[in-house]
Amino acid sequence: MEIILLQDVANLGSKDDVVVVKNGYGRNYLIPQKLAVLATSSSKKVLSENLKQRAHKEAKLKEEALKQAEILKTISIVIGAKTSSTGKIFGSVNNIQVAEALKEKGFEVDRKQITIKEDSIKEIGKHTAKVKFHREVVVELEFEVVAE
Repeated sequence: MEIILLQDVANLGSKDDVVVVKNGYGRNYLIPQKLAVLATSSSKKVLSENLKQRAHKEAKLKEEALKQAEILKTISIVIGAKTSSTGKIFGSVNNIQVAEALKEKGFEVDRKQITIKEDSIKEIGKHTAKVKFHREVVVELEFEVVAE
C-alpha cells in the first residue's frame, strides 16, 4: 500500500514522504490516526503542488539549521551525574539531560530530536549523540559525563 505521510513518523519517514507500507499498518493505524492518506493520483498531484510552493521556505529553514549545526559542532557539553567509586552512574543519562545541557548553552533543542546510540548511558566518559535539526541536517554531538 502506498501512502503519503501527513506527519513525521519515527522509523518510517518525514512529512510529505510517499512510502510503501503493509496494508494492515496503513489501514488500521496510520490512516485512522491521521498520520497518512492513501497515495492516489489526485493526492500525489496535490502533494507535488504543495512541495513546489514550500520549496523556498524549506531552503531558508535548512540554511538556518546548517548555521545552528556549525555552532553546535564547536560546543563541548559536560553532564554531571552521581556515581559510585567504580565509575558507574546511579540511574542513567539520556536525551533529556543532553537537551537540558544544550538549553543551558543557549540552544533550544527538543529532546525528541536527540538520539543517543546507547539507550541510556550508565558510565562516565565521552559519548556521542545525534541532533536532528532538519530532515537533511543531522549533527553528531560529543558530550562528556563526569562524576559530581
